[in-house]
Amino acid sequence: MNRPLFISLDGPKGTGKTTLLEAVTRALRADNKKVIRLCEKKSDPYRGETMALVNQLVRHPDRDLERRVCERFADSRTWISRHVLPKQPPGSIVLIDRWYPSDAAFRRTVPFAEILQLNIDRDVQVPDLHVGVVTDPDISWARAAARTRGLSSTVMHKLEEHVASTLAFERASAEQGWVLCRNEGTIEDATMQVVAEIYRVLGCRADQVRCG
Repeated sequence: MNRPLFISLDGPKGTGKTTLLEAVTRALRADNKKVIRLCEKKSDPYRGETMALVNQLVRHPDRDLERRVCERFADSRTWISRHVLPKQPPGSIVLIDRWYPSDAAFRRTVPFAEILQLNIDRDVQVPDLHVGVVTDPDISWARAAARTRGLSSTVMHKLEEHVASTLAFERASAEQGWVLCRNEGTIEDATMQVVAEIYRVLGCRADQVRCG
């Protein structure tokens, strides 16, 4: 049996990552695929300590402190890579909402290339498919504000910050060659795009097995 296929959906606040993840899960399970949903918040044993640093960063913005936060998030991904991902069933499709730290909130002074290198240096597992979920920042900001829990952001409170984060995320996605999903139309359209990309990767993997 093949090892699990590991897929991450990243993106700024309000782009519909969780809704899209749920829709993709339903579509794959309807096709009799074994889908595992992971939650980085529940899988991170260091989250309490990290969030204490986040709150400190909010009160006293500082580049060195921001880097420490990014390092802590990278350490959590290392732990998940070593202790959670290897336990997933062979042949399954593992989906996670947000993987590389700082994609939505902390990209202020620490460049994403530096954040990514932190993860590489710590042997954080690279997703087989990385989907960047984006919308026009005005749309995602309005969506986030309209949710029952509101913006629910510790570090981002202004539209201008959200716009800058969205632009930075789109640049990083393009530089890394991630699949970009513009979730501005129907959820069905976005789901079809992501599911098609998953089957494309599965097909490439099957070809590699046959050729091997």
